[in-house]
Amino acid sequence: MLMKYLQKLGRSLMLPVAVLPAAAILMGIGYWIDPTGWGADSPVAAFLIKAGGSIIDNMAILFAVGVALGMSKDKDGSAALSGLVGYLVVTTVLSTNSVALLQGIEPEAVNPAFAKIGTQFIGIFSGIIASIMYNRFSHVKLPDALSFFSGKRLVPIMTALAMLAASFVLYFVWPAIFSGLVSFGKTISDLGAVGAGIYGFLNRLLIPIGLHHALNSVFWFDVAGINDIGNFWASKGEQGVTGMYQAGFFPVMMFGLPAAALAMYHTAKTKKKKQVAALMLAAGVASFFTGVTEPLEFAFMFAAPLLYFIHALLTGLSLAVAAMFHWTAGFGFSAGLVDFVLSLKIPIANQPFMLIVQGLVFAVIYYFGFRFLITKFNLMTPGRDEDADEDATAKVVELNGKSRFSAMAASIYEGLGGDINVISVDNCITRLRVEVKDMKLVDQKMIKATGVPGINIVGPQSIQVIVGTNVQFVADEIENIRRKIS
Repeated sequence: MLMKYLQKLGRSLMLPVAVLPAAAILMGIGYWIDPTGWGADSPVAAFLIKAGGSIIDNMAILFAVGVALGMSKDKDGSAALSGLVGYLVVTTVLSTNSVALLQGIEPEAVNPAFAKIGTQFIGIFSGIIASIMYNRFSHVKLPDALSFFSGKRLVPIMTALAMLAASFVLYFVWPAIFSGLVSFGKTISDLGAVGAGIYGFLNRLLIPIGLHHALNSVFWFDVAGINDIGNFWASKGEQGVTGMYQAGFFPVMMFGLPAAALAMYHTAKTKKKKQVAALMLAAGVASFFTGVTEPLEFAFMFAAPLLYFIHALLTGLSLAVAAMFHWTAGFGFSAGLVDFVLSLKIPIANQPFMLIVQGLVFAVIYYFGFRFLITKFNLMTPGRDEDADEDATAKVVELNGKSRFSAMAASIYEGLGGDINVISVDNCITRLRVEVKDMKLVDQKMIKATGVPGINIVGPQSIQVIVGTNVQFVADEIENIRRKIS
């Protein structure tokens, strides 16, 4: 139950994180226009940099709104508003000046933890509280005299009251929580390149269960004082150090994984190479250009766990190597070519082109390493399985535009067991997240026949269908099917 809740939280975090590419584009272009003055020598550059900074600097608010919306049962706007209300209550009540007033002391004497009450951690916490209030009170009916405040209008009010109570508790425990988060961040930071490597290894290892987003928030945002993404794009910190929890992903996502895709294509059976080529080409291009790796990783994650473990180790090694040599670049979304180009002119980037050299080396390691392991241990990567359903394979959807997604959605929904079996359908950036009544009614061959990269069963009633970056369109079509049936 806890794992399911954490997975839902991780998915909800992706909504505010999806805003980061806008910040990266604005700030990246701004720094390209004025790479030496950082906006001081060009009003246009300053305008773009400040516009991007407005997103980065307010990630805590975006987390509060995004988590509240994502964790609410029907994704209603009043939940998002309540997340903002909750965040404003706690950050105002526990601000340095407010705490000084409560304690009857000067602001300078207040515990410094309260100066950091507006962190992404508090944003996430506010969003969770708001979602709980929404799920509990959004359908409550008050007496006629108070009926105006019934239902969804009641949610922000209850959230404000709940956050007042939470603020009372945080007044006593926040200094300890903040100290613990800072200590954790400092411990990892003190490990230098080794710490970056450990993070990279765990980042990949947690992807199958969807908890890597929670881990990322510690290193990428201002949860434990690291704030690697925010500091990089604001060009704050130490050159060669800021960006160390991002840089090592570029060699893997732009070079390593596409090389692995090539190895899997070359080791596929001759009669299945055409089918595998389509999958590997699409997944490899997505990984190189955008840094979206899940369609490729899920293609071998469960079919060949040994390969995925090696991939996690190599990712850790890549982050450690980049950190060791102080080669840094950053991303607003993921470590693909687009973000790499945008980050080149960020003043704090350090020898970013060396990541290309590192990437070429990792491409060789991935290609020959994967090819050797696949053939040596006869691993069942795409195109090598003995019991593939050839008839089902022939049914892979080849249509374009809206009809393609409609066809995919219809087949996937039928494969999930249809209306009698599907409880709920949601999605993150690349996956459909589905709750079903009976996993035995799920036809995995039918689902895979639509051309999806993989399927991940994460619980007795929870299944994920990895679609790719077009997942939103498939999810919308499934929702249309469910709406028509109901």
